[in-house]
Amino acid sequence: MENNPIAVSSTPDNTLVGILTGSPNDLPTVVKVRDTLTELGIKSEIIVASAHRTPDKVFAYLDRAHREGVQVLIGCAGVAAHLAGVVAGHTRLPVIGLPLGNGPLTGMDSLLSTVQMPPGVPVATVAIDGSRNAAMLAARILALKYPEIDRALEEAARRDRERYDLTADEALAKLSA
Repeated sequence: MENNPIAVSSTPDNTLVGILTGSPNDLPTVVKVRDTLTELGIKSEIIVASAHRTPDKVFAYLDRAHREGVQVLIGCAGVAAHLAGVVAGHTRLPVIGLPLGNGPLTGMDSLLSTVQMPPGVPVATVAIDGSRNAAMLAARILALKYPEIDRALEEAARRDRERYDLTADEALAKLSA
């Protein structure tokens, strides 16, 4: 019987998304990526590793991630924000860049550093501090292979629609409850 990877029926127990951040200071924003992935039933891990200060740690993590079956990487960094680009230059896995809004330019430097990649080294980039969208994009990539993740995305979209279908009074009542 031929093994067909498209017909995978269950989400594996191993870590599917590796979330790298360049500084421990970024963790309050970065943890929101992990929380959203957890809501969708996707196992992830956060690694603090700087493209500038600890590049060997970045490369060691990439080696481990490949061996352990991580399928999507998210690089979160502020200011110079080279982390996602460095990661993308050393893997064929999909890389999502999450520019962070810290530093003197409130994230514009991070956004431009992340989105302006050379041809052949793509980084899918979300908005400055766009933690939820980084997680949702990772989930959409994984949903191509895992039907359970696709169903979780469908359910999350349904909940979002319901939230926005409320009247102003209903929404205010839920906020104060």
